[in-house]
Amino acid sequence: MRRLDRARRIAWVDVASPTAACPIDRAALLRRFHARADGQLYSGAAAFAAMWRAIPLLRPLGLAARHRAVLALLERLYLGFLRVRPSLQRLVARVSAA
Repeated sequence: MRRLDRARRIAWVDVASPTAACPIDRAALLRRFHARADGQLYSGAAAFAAMWRAIPLLRPLGLAARHRAVLALLERLYLGFLRVRPSLQRLVARVSAA
């Protein structure tokens, strides 16, 4: 995503860093993706949609996610991803070590 943000509209923050300012509990921030846009903090699929709206190439997807049904579908997909994420992380770690 950073590569797609050529205009640098997104201020990326690594919340795993001990020096990062955390507006909510650090553990909660690490469990789900979060984004702040227009003074509001978003979580999960809504956070991705907010990020996509800032990237011209992905803006149409971010705008579509403003519809309740689209956002609900994206949130279900995101929750499914969160369930398999630990397995994916282990797989990537094994492949990287090999």
